[in-house]
Amino acid sequence: MPNKKVGQILKLFISTAQSSQRVEKPVILLDELGVIGDKFYNRDNARSILLTSTDSYDLIKNYDIDMPSGYLGENLLMDYNPYSLAIGTQLKIGDTILEISQNCTICNHLSVIDKRIPKLLKDDRGIFAKAIQGGEISIGDTIYIL
Repeated sequence: MPNKKVGQILKLFISTAQSSQRVEKPVILLDELGVIGDKFYNRDNARSILLTSTDSYDLIKNYDIDMPSGYLGENLLMDYNPYSLAIGTQLKIGDTILEISQNCTICNHLSVIDKRIPKLLKDDRGIFAKAIQGGEISIGDTIYIL
């Protein structure tokens, strides 16, 4: 059965120890410990890569809240909503294979922009994945469900 094409990578981010802001990158490298260069690298394999859909930002925008991409803490911003994928589902992006590992919990820091955000995004902030096969992901890469 062929892989199912579902979307595309729009933006890539890492968190650095030197900055509280997300740093946008044209390419990120991953291995089984997470996103190389990210401050959360090698901390918790099941929570090492955060995937977020533009749907989350659109939801917030519907409430007249302006929130910059990257603010949800995502590593990958995509035009596909993966939130309903079952744990264990695998995605091929670039030359990597990611496996959905757990739903993302909401963080109170999101209320800094607007106190409604944690409640609005309770089940729509993102989903965590771990790298089964490391490699490179670039902006514009196609997302396939395996």
